[in-house]
Formats: sequence, structure tokens, C-alpha cells
Amino acid sequence: MYRVTAINLKSMPLGESDRLMTILTPERGLLRVVAGRSRAAKSKFGGRMGIFVLNELMLKPGKSLDRIHHAETLASYPGLSRDFGRLTASQYLAEIALNQALDDTAQPELFSLFLEHLQRLERLPANASLAHVLGHLCQGIFHLLALGGIAPQVHYCCLSQKSLSPNLSQANPEVGFSTRSGGIVSLEQLHQHQQQQQQSQANNTDDYEALANQAAFAPTPNRYLNGQELALLQQLSQPNLCESTLTHDAAWIAIEQILREYTQHHLGRAIRSATLINSYVASSHTQPT
Repeated sequence: MYRVTAINLKSMPLGESDRLMTILTPERGLLRVVAGRSRAAKSKFGGRMGIFVLNELMLKPGKSLDRIHHAETLASYPGLSRDFGRLTASQYLAEIALNQALDDTAQPELFSLFLEHLQRLERLPANASLAHVLGHLCQGIFHLLALGGIAPQVHYCCLSQKSLSPNLSQANPEVGFSTRSGGIVSLEQLHQHQQQQQQSQANNTDDYEALANQAAFAPTPNRYLNGQELALLQQLSQPNLCESTLTHDAAWIAIEQILREYTQHHLGRAIRSATLINSYVASSHTQPT
């Protein structure tokens, strides 16, 4: 037998009374293990197999799947399950972590980072504002992407590599965000690039392969950001969010959508929890004030 520290990320029924648990560990990365009779009325595991419960496990190797022999709870996050927004944000981050985790490979940094952002969401008050929840979600997404080496470029133009600073008095679009290019692009540089591309197309009207390649790699912005949105996006790379920025609901909604599109593009799959975030945003806007 062997011992691991693990947080439960996913659970599904197995057989008559077992559960198949997907757990993230610092010692061995992602593991899928069986919690025998955990669905039985008098299970010895009690609530230890709940989602986002942190346990110290004793695992017994099996032929195809290892089995949980003993579980001791180290921490749980009851506040998440009592709040739709915080629970959905946690599930969102868990989906990204699941896609980044490697089977049976030590990943202490991923484990620690995911746990840190889960704890930040847990510490938010039960009546946390939409901006607070989305702000912490967005920073969690960004930090996970950065750990995986695929964070978007948010400080320099992807076309010119020049630093871009937000103008907070500018309400009109200031920069574009291009998932294809990997981050923000200056509108001036984008205009110059489009002019060069048009000239190139005029000179290569019969070169269909060249025209197709130009279209495929054109840095077309998926979204446009004003000064405030750019400032918030750039802040995500910092260790912590500034409390004064967690008041702009509309800006955080836009940033979550940008990061969602970018993350789904790089993961090659949809984030299912994102639809629940849509519901959370909609319900927050219809609540009486």
C-alpha cells in the first residue's frame, strides 16, 4: 500500500455501491481510484468522497484500478457547495486542472496552485459580488494557464512586441485580443498588418496556397478591450488581485469570456462549467437590489 494527499475532483458511480474517484495528488498527479461501498448507507468513508474534499489516503494497488483502503480528511470547503457562483467557479478551475494533469506523474505545483485558488474562492463571503467571483475565477484561469506555459500575452503587442499600457480614461476599444496570435494586439499595428496583407493579396492573386495561409494566420481579434478591461487583464499575472478592481461587473464578464475562448482553443475542448457561469451571471443581474 502507499499513501497520498489528494483532493477529489470528480466522482461517478461504479457497480452497485462503489464510486470511481478522480483525484489530484502532488505525489502522483492524476489518479483514478475505487472507493469501495462509498455509496452504501453505512459507508466507512462518510462524506470523505465528496467533491473538493482534501484527504490523506492509503491506497491499495489493484489489477486495473487501485482502491482506497483508508481516508482521513484534512480539509473540506463547505462554503463552495452553499454558493452557486463559487461552486461553479471551482468546477471551472477543476476542469482546467483535469486537462493539465498528467496520469501517475508528480505535479506538486499544479496541486498547490489549484488548492490555493480553491481556498481563495472558499474565503469569499457568501454574498460575494459577481465581480469578486469572476475576478478570482479569471485569475485562477490565468495562473493555471501560466503554469502550463500557455498563458496569453497581456503586456506586449503580439505583432510588434511593444509594451501596451492601458488608458483608463479611454472607454472606446483600445486593443484587440486575438486567440490565434496568443494575446493582445495594438489596433494601430493591426491596421498596418491588414494593409500589408491586402497589398500581398493584390500581388498574389493566383497563388491560392499563399492566400489561404494568410487567411489562416491573420491576427483577427476575437474581442476588443477598452482601457479598464486591459488594466484588469494585465493585473491577472500578479500574485493577488487589487481589491479596488473587484467592482466592475461588466469588465469581468468580458474578461472571463475572453479567457474562456482562449482556454477552450488551447485545450481543444469546451469547458462545460462555462454554461453554468452564464447562468450565474444571468441570475446575478436579475436579483433584486
